[in-house]
Amino acid sequence: MVMVQFTDIGQSTINKAAMSKGVSSYVLVAYSNALGTIFLLPCFILLNKVSLTFSLLGGQFLLGIIGSSSLLLAYNGVNYSSPTLASAMANLIPIFTFILAVIFRMEKLDLRKSSCQAKVLGTIVSVSGAFVIILYKGSVIFSPSNSPDQNFMMISQQLKWGLGGLMLAMVCLLNATWGILQTEMVKNCPSMITILFFYNFFVTIQCTIFSLFMERNRNAWIIRPDIEMISIVFSALFGSLFHVGVQTWCLHQKGPIFVAMFRPLGVAIAAVMVVIFLGEALHLGSVIGSIIIAVGFYAMMWAQIKEKNTTLMKDEVQSLAPSSTQKTPLLQCRTSGEDA
Repeated sequence: MVMVQFTDIGQSTINKAAMSKGVSSYVLVAYSNALGTIFLLPCFILLNKVSLTFSLLGGQFLLGIIGSSSLLLAYNGVNYSSPTLASAMANLIPIFTFILAVIFRMEKLDLRKSSCQAKVLGTIVSVSGAFVIILYKGSVIFSPSNSPDQNFMMISQQLKWGLGGLMLAMVCLLNATWGILQTEMVKNCPSMITILFFYNFFVTIQCTIFSLFMERNRNAWIIRPDIEMISIVFSALFGSLFHVGVQTWCLHQKGPIFVAMFRPLGVAIAAVMVVIFLGEALHLGSVIGSIIIAVGFYAMMWAQIKEKNTTLMKDEVQSLAPSSTQKTPLLQCRTSGEDA
């Protein structure tokens, strides 16, 4: 999972560098997903053992709409802001998942329990941290020598920074919705390669149609053998294949809590990569907001761990307790022995 964080931030950093050179975000989304689908095609042909149904294809098409919308917003959000902001906002995904679970009655909210209180408090704290990052950029903490004039950047880029933050917040909400729906889809189709292929296939079609509508310049669709090609290949390999494969394996082996606990590490990785490779300055608002979000995030994780441990303890007590069916034959034997 540490490698996943590095590759995710690396992908955002390379994409940001490409878009800073004038590469269209819509072109990157369309080509990277198309290449990822091509990479998955041989695996699907060789490993697929599931019969295709309308419900399976329809479900993945619906998830593709959510996924394509999330990708388009994510690329543009990073373009308007920074990979550091994207990494910090990603910690809101468990928070939005909890909110959606409560709204749709998938989880009961009992405020008398300390774990539920921690979840509510963590949600409020994390959302507050997100508002801090979006609305308060703050003074420069560290600035490379070759970075642009920061006073000018503070004035001219503040609106773009806020717009990018709102886009990334919408990405977190869409990813939380996608995760809940995908969990139900996996129950009906155990073949991960089938789900992964058709999800990427539909995302590619939807992103391409929307990107062709948004990007009318034909020259923008010509791939140049520079940072643009590197960004497309890197996103296809590590975004569509490595990230999903490793995360799915870790979810199966260790569970969602283990996977989620590595998210705050991405903020520190992003801060270093952005300063070194992009030459961007590190702002006070990003640091304060990231710390606030991390505090709320770990409060949510603590609540989930406590609930899981409580459930395990209850199951152990029930399994160790003697059942009534076991007591009856013993009593009957003892009574028959006394009569004799």
